[in-house]
Amino acid sequence: PQWYPSRVGLQLERNGPYLKDSINIQSLAVSSIITLYFTDLGQQVGWTTFFLTEYTGPLLIYLLFYIRLSTIYDQVESTKNFRHPVVHLACFCHCLHYIRHLLEMLFVHKFSGGHTPLKNMIKGCAFYWGFTSWIAYYINHPRYTPPSFGHRQVSFAALAFLMCEAGNHFINVTLAHQNHSGSKACFPSPTYNPFTWLFLLVSCPNYTYEVGSWISFTVMTQTLPVGIFAFLMVIQMSLWAQKKHKLYLKRFYPEVRRKAAMIPIIF
Repeated sequence: PQWYPSRVGLQLERNGPYLKDSINIQSLAVSSIITLYFTDLGQQVGWTTFFLTEYTGPLLIYLLFYIRLSTIYDQVESTKNFRHPVVHLACFCHCLHYIRHLLEMLFVHKFSGGHTPLKNMIKGCAFYWGFTSWIAYYINHPRYTPPSFGHRQVSFAALAFLMCEAGNHFINVTLAHQNHSGSKACFPSPTYNPFTWLFLLVSCPNYTYEVGSWISFTVMTQTLPVGIFAFLMVIQMSLWAQKKHKLYLKRFYPEVRRKAAMIPIIF
């Protein structure tokens, strides 16, 4: 009884790929006898739970640092030091980013009841929650200093951030609409929306916009923790983009062969 369906992994051969849930055993049998290898995949969680936990944490953690709890910062310094407008803007942008993720998870993306190991959720939460704490601590610190080039740097970076957030949203909506319509015979094509025109250059523009958001946030706040986080996100997103690009090449070769995975020329 402890091995519920999502925890069970079935293979046709030892160390082989796990069979998908949609596969019919009868279609695999070449004779009257078939051997299946059973693997306990460990405790599983649904994708909705996974993303809800992973994205809600950074949203709440950042706000705890933004209100400057007495257990985190010295209250004398907090009352004396003036908050630069970029601190409030950074809070707005950070919250906007994760609220967008949460709303898209609930109303745009459709999960087909898939599951992932609990350990993956723990690792994801440790990464996002840990970096959010480090980032929020520095930006909301009473001794935080604004960017070197002042208002011009902040304004330019904030505008770029908002554009990347909008682009990411419209790309996700386009991909979701394609999946819902059931038309998977061709590669996602750009629409009249200018934000979707990035499909002409790259196969994974959602990752391009995601990276652009964090690079813009780094320029806007000019803090080392955000820069390190953005660098790691570039690496992670490029790996995901390369993997998805290879799948696209197998399914839509003529349409994808001249496109980059995430960033033209580089990735």
